[in-house]
Amino acid sequence: MKTIAICGAFLLAAIFAPAQEKPVDTSKELQPTHTGLDEGAAKPLPTQHEHHGFMQEGMHHAVAKGVTLDAKVDAAAHTVTLRVGPMNLPAHTSHLKMPQPPDLVWEAPIDGWLLAYHPKLVDASGNAVPGTVLHHVAFWNENRADFLCPNKEEHIFGAGSEMTDWTEVPGYGYRVHNGEKIRIETMMYNPTNTSYDKAYLEVVIPFQETPGDASAAAPRKNVYPAWMDVTSCGNSGYDLPSGKSEKTGTVTVKYDGVLIGVGGHLHDYGKQIVLEDVSRKETVATLDAKADAQGHLESVPVKLFVQDGGYKFATGDVLKISATYDNPTGKLLHNGAMGIAVGYFVATDDTKMAALRRNEKPPHDMAGISHDH
Repeated sequence: MKTIAICGAFLLAAIFAPAQEKPVDTSKELQPTHTGLDEGAAKPLPTQHEHHGFMQEGMHHAVAKGVTLDAKVDAAAHTVTLRVGPMNLPAHTSHLKMPQPPDLVWEAPIDGWLLAYHPKLVDASGNAVPGTVLHHVAFWNENRADFLCPNKEEHIFGAGSEMTDWTEVPGYGYRVHNGEKIRIETMMYNPTNTSYDKAYLEVVIPFQETPGDASAAAPRKNVYPAWMDVTSCGNSGYDLPSGKSEKTGTVTVKYDGVLIGVGGHLHDYGKQIVLEDVSRKETVATLDAKADAQGHLESVPVKLFVQDGGYKFATGDVLKISATYDNPTGKLLHNGAMGIAVGYFVATDDTKMAALRRNEKPPHDMAGISHDH
């Protein structure tokens, strides 16, 4: 997926964009097993890690041993660099068969705002490793609930093989408090002919601390990542039928505010994402995907509202998300699709958003619940 730069420093392209691994028939491979309502689900083996996040969908994977999280703060540059690794990535290995890093937790070291996210992959010598081997990485704030789907943790950053670079939105930032726990879920694979040993994922995060005096930088407006999913508040992945198909879902806005921009996420063979405000009978955005001749997704466009003060949402507005696909393989692709409109939301009364804070992370067996429409 190509990085899309718009309005200089503003980039809102594919806020969550896992690698576009060509969907395969996994009937003979390890199948993802859901938890929660599926009482017959197999339990992970002692040497397996079970991903419970809404993107991971309760998949079982062997644990990649020795993978740790290193965090370095550069106080002068006002950046923190997170480093996950080392990871050994043999050639021609799917994400289902690749030993995966365990979930790792970073504790925010400041009171202030995270301003941007700059990911890259390197080897032990610092040489570049192609982003192709990153299936996806996702950052979840364990101390905050999602403002659209309170059963989920707040999903604050994601990237995939395109290594989407989230640049700063002037005047805005993601508010964090010292000690907040940010869970990092990383999934690797390697569809290439080259093996990579001791690879590391690095994410550089510029930050601004809360102003301590009048001479300090002005405070920022708080943004809340908005993940509007065709599966509503359930698992993001779903089975993709053969041929043309459309899946829709709805979420209800719980706070007054504005959407300052929206992009989207699809998988291969995805054609379009449409976001509608059903209550106002308006189409918020129509996002036509770009793909290569084989249907492999290359990009989903971004629509901005920040220059007009944002697209207004009101408490009680029902949002409808639609994703269309055209699967030419002639078979159903298990967990082969996602359809997500992804943006940034700014609340009219930010004090009301304090209700999203929680001290304990929720039970992840909620990830087993599906909300099909």
